[in-house]
Amino acid sequence: MSTEVRHPRSYGLDKMSAREIVRLMNEEEYVVIRALQNAEEALATAIERVATAYQEGGRTIYVGSGTSGRIATMDAAEMPPTFGIADDRFMAIISGGADAQGKAQEDAEDDEHAAITVINELMLTRRDVVIGVAASGRTPFVLAAVKHARQKGIWTAGIANNKGAPLLSAVDLGILLDTGPEVLTGSTRLKAGTAQKLALNRISTGAMVLSGKVIENLMVDVKAKNLKLKERCARIVKDLTTATQDEAYRYLEGNGWNVRDAVQHFRESSRVKVAP
Repeated sequence: MSTEVRHPRSYGLDKMSAREIVRLMNEEEYVVIRALQNAEEALATAIERVATAYQEGGRTIYVGSGTSGRIATMDAAEMPPTFGIADDRFMAIISGGADAQGKAQEDAEDDEHAAITVINELMLTRRDVVIGVAASGRTPFVLAAVKHARQKGIWTAGIANNKGAPLLSAVDLGILLDTGPEVLTGSTRLKAGTAQKLALNRISTGAMVLSGKVIENLMVDVKAKNLKLKERCARIVKDLTTATQDEAYRYLEGNGWNVRDAVQHFRESSRVKVAP
């Protein structure tokens, strides 16, 4: 596996200065972008399938272990506040359960039975999609989950960082992110993990754009749960209308901080004011 091979540029890592380490790691990150560029067609297909699942009332289920599972959990967790969707529309399954989100449980990634159990507990339908994420592409927990889901007729995708990985052929859509050897040998929380995060960002964000959850480039369904987000809502209203700062806040407060409703009601009010 290329992710486990020693990188010739970092053989002397233990002798490098802090600045040399930073420079080397920065230079290696360019590999991540190239990997994503090479996977553009597959990522676009994943976006379309996830968008269709959302529009039909289905769920997107990420499955991962270790770093991959925590990255998937982060992406899923940020979907409801960003796009105003229900908590269960994007979900992440991580080997070892909730405890593994904050503390590594490496042995859990070999538990195939646990993967099958959790897939059954989700009571998937054919409107759902399952996306497995594993740098090695051969993690037993992830493989068991996507194989079991696919046997049930669920559309599946797999993201891996090694050519020829079993995960890529075990799913309907294999997404290879060929990031090569890590600066710290085998530490896939580095380039491989970064590439996985960026891939999931593209899939989830793109799917929401296709599903009408974005106007222009604005997150119009954002949930105003704190001061920063209320300020963002006000800016969005101002960007989409001729409202002043005070008017934006007034219409948002009058519409339960729903940006879409605030914009609509402001526009309706403005038309009434200018009518002859």
